[in-house]
Amino acid sequence: MKISKLLFGIIALQILGVSSICAQNGTMTPYSRYGYGILSDNASGAQRTMGGVGYAMNSGRQINVMNPASYAAVDSLTFLFDMGFDITNLWQKENVDGSNVSDQKTGAGLSYITMQFPIGRRMGMSVGLLPYSSVGYAFGSDIDNGSVSREGSGSINQLYVGVAGKLFKGLSLGVNVAYLFGTTFNDSYAYTSTGSSTLFEREFEVADWRFDIGLHYNFRVSPKNRFNVGLVYSPKKAFHGNAITYAYDILQDAAPVETERMKLADNFSMAETWGAGIGWEWDQRLYTELDFTYQPWSKTKYQGVMQDGKDSQLNDRYKVALGAQFTPKLRGNYIESIQYRVGGFYNRDYLRVLGNNVKEYGATIGFGLPVPTLKTIINIGLEWKHRQANPNPLIKEDYLSVTFGFNINELWFRPSRIY
Repeated sequence: MKISKLLFGIIALQILGVSSICAQNGTMTPYSRYGYGILSDNASGAQRTMGGVGYAMNSGRQINVMNPASYAAVDSLTFLFDMGFDITNLWQKENVDGSNVSDQKTGAGLSYITMQFPIGRRMGMSVGLLPYSSVGYAFGSDIDNGSVSREGSGSINQLYVGVAGKLFKGLSLGVNVAYLFGTTFNDSYAYTSTGSSTLFEREFEVADWRFDIGLHYNFRVSPKNRFNVGLVYSPKKAFHGNAITYAYDILQDAAPVETERMKLADNFSMAETWGAGIGWEWDQRLYTELDFTYQPWSKTKYQGVMQDGKDSQLNDRYKVALGAQFTPKLRGNYIESIQYRVGGFYNRDYLRVLGNNVKEYGATIGFGLPVPTLKTIINIGLEWKHRQANPNPLIKEDYLSVTFGFNINELWFRPSRIY
């Protein structure tokens, strides 16, 4: 038990230490210039290969941050550790003055790091680091008497602690409490024909908290058939931190001048989140799930931001995801023991760009590869995603991501014997 506590402490320090790595998230789209950037849905590597479903999942062998009630399913002797990262290739196409302009980019980054363990016979706990949103872009345009170059970077991360317990047979309740931290930067470099050069930098600094509450219920209709139902809710709340705008004279290398400062709590807020999922499991080998997510971002505060000459606005977000996992035989040969996964999703995003809605849809495929003699699973997947605005498509984007995840399952809490 002492060794377990020592390892627990080491991993906790690693979680804190990789916060700067998570900021290198591989985001590389001009759409991240708007709102708070590209939002994350807290899906693990295995869940991403199933279209991003997870509200109804309830497995003692996989960490499911999407619904904290799932932590109660962990075995009383089991310690789980899950880490994921991805490599993404992006193809962009834009119509400029009647001609198609194309670009290609590649990015990579650590996606998440989580762990889960029992804290009693009917309770489980999870700790980890996840992205909340991310910003990353670089592009330029001509203006009267000069040009403008725009760049953005940074992320808002969430360090969470979650606890769940079994209320009675089939029903579990859980909650995640997360500390939000990080800074995003939106820079505009103005170059005039007279030779002056100015940098306008806007920092969005967040130091805040949020929480999610989840319910999970499962019931059997026959010895081989089980249904899962999951509900998740996160309340609307104000962001806390500061939004600061600076101006720099690049040529004179002068000290930055603060031109504006505002408290986030008075001007910005995050939307409440409603998530629901229903899943069907057959013979512990086939699992399918359908999820729905709703976030009314149009009802939140988003004040004092002008982008491209217009007030920024946010839309209500809707997402539908469908996924499945199949294992040919639980105790077959190696090929038969592989977990085969497939999924798809459609997302009407919360971003509104120059009066246009932003939508995305995609398809996923993946495999859970068991490590011989261990309970560890290596998750590998492919995700294709298309994003564009509507009705004016603006920039059309196609993503192809290779995802990797390491789900380590160890019996760390087995009591030692004295002979």
